[in-house]
Amino acid sequence: MQWKALALALLVGHGSGQGMLEMMRFSCSKLVIDRLDPLVNPGLIPSPHLHQIVGGNSFNASMDPADHDLPSNSTCTSCTFSEDFSNYWTAVLYFRARNGTYKRVPQYPSEGLTADGGITVYYIPATDANTKVTAFKPGFRMLVGDAALRSPGTARKVCHRCMPASGDNSNVNCAAPDSQTLPTGFCVGGIRSVITFPTCWDGKNTDSADHMSHVAYPEGDTSVGASGTCPESHPVKIPQVMLEVMWDTRPFNDKDLWPEDGSQPFVWSTGDKDGYSQHGDYVFGWEGDSLQRAMDARCNGAACDVLKVQSDEEAMKCTKPQLVQEDYDGWVTEIPGMAMST
Repeated sequence: MQWKALALALLVGHGSGQGMLEMMRFSCSKLVIDRLDPLVNPGLIPSPHLHQIVGGNSFNASMDPADHDLPSNSTCTSCTFSEDFSNYWTAVLYFRARNGTYKRVPQYPSEGLTADGGITVYYIPATDANTKVTAFKPGFRMLVGDAALRSPGTARKVCHRCMPASGDNSNVNCAAPDSQTLPTGFCVGGIRSVITFPTCWDGKNTDSADHMSHVAYPEGDTSVGASGTCPESHPVKIPQVMLEVMWDTRPFNDKDLWPEDGSQPFVWSTGDKDGYSQHGDYVFGWEGDSLQRAMDARCNGAACDVLKVQSDEEAMKCTKPQLVQEDYDGWVTEIPGMAMST
């Protein structure tokens, strides 16, 4: 997306005249694509559906916070901020051809960034520069969305955008014409999916049974940024984490490949052909107080004076071997894990 335009749009949405909103925006290249999910299915190999994972290379099937410290257990990160050993993961998008076979949709980096697929990660403070946000604590984790959802859900700011050939649309994230469902026609610039996490924390628990209850969105506020009024149950403002994934659907913009009835042919790795099941997982892993320093400094973009940065090339070198040996890149008759997801 045109991220500077986004920053200005966010402030307009808040009626602010302060100028552009600072936000950290950086690439995390593909670490591995695998059927693992240490939050929802800890220890289960394979997990029910395929994920694309980025971040620190200590990612594994369990990641018990009692004995797994991401910064000390990782030897590299696929993110360009080299003190960020967090892990971020989402579902994977597939194309279903007219003959019934499937092909994983490749990813491309967001505007102005260089990466090997992966995710563009945003950390967004409050629009008011005088409002302090509290960085996450070791062991913190959270989840947005529901892999089992097959109808409209309540998760805020989980949506899809049909991208233009260049630049971006002018609407704010997840406002019309963005939608929870996948686009129904050709997208000349591919499909963008966005997952935006809550900004209010209960101040006590680094996790909860559903990985959601310890955090909340501000009352009456659906905007991006750690703004709005937090509920009394979740009084601590935390950074807004937002994940942006650019899916390169352009190679599939061929009417001879699409279903004869013209229906949209994309399906999430959860088996969902509508789009409701997209979700994002986050396990905090910033080294020391680096994230708090970055939030206090209101770092902007992919460079920050108080953080260490590695080259895109170094970040792209950080990968993990696929644990569950499946073909996820060729044309296949079944999406990996489909039998477990149906």
